[in-house]
Amino acid sequence: MAYNPMTDSEVGYCVPPALARMFLGEYLHTFDPKNRISLPSKFRKDLGRTVVITRGLDHCLSIYPRKAWEKEAAQYAGRTYGNAASRGLARMFLAGSMEAEVDGTGRILIPEHLKTFAGITTKAVFAGVAERVEVWDEVTWQKYLATLERDADQFAEKLAP
Repeated sequence: MAYNPMTDSEVGYCVPPALARMFLGEYLHTFDPKNRISLPSKFRKDLGRTVVITRGLDHCLSIYPRKAWEKEAAQYAGRTYGNAASRGLARMFLAGSMEAEVDGTGRILIPEHLKTFAGITTKAVFAGVAERVEVWDEVTWQKYLATLERDADQFAEKLAP
């Protein structure tokens, strides 16, 4: 049952509606011989039948529900004539994006150029990151996560008010 931020009285605070649908957790999946991979079952309902896959930062992929991608893409589209950094990021995210249909068993086909960008071979980690799902090569994710865990205290210090 989905959390309703307007009526749920068990929690002493209100979650903004934009955050009511959050992707959380890590899941390891393997590509099948036809280059398809199953989406984590916990993510399928909120992702919907059509998803958008695009290049992400840190050489991962990002998967968005179609409606969420429309909002994200609109932000990048507004930057296509800004400074060089804005144009570059808009091109990377928008030109690299692809729609994918989720089949009846919850699998998607990730285009080869996106798998190559992320260095994904046979196993991928799906990481829920609030409004999107990131897809990482298993080994790359393990190394990245180890670095994050090692440096988390320093990051917290830098971000403290």
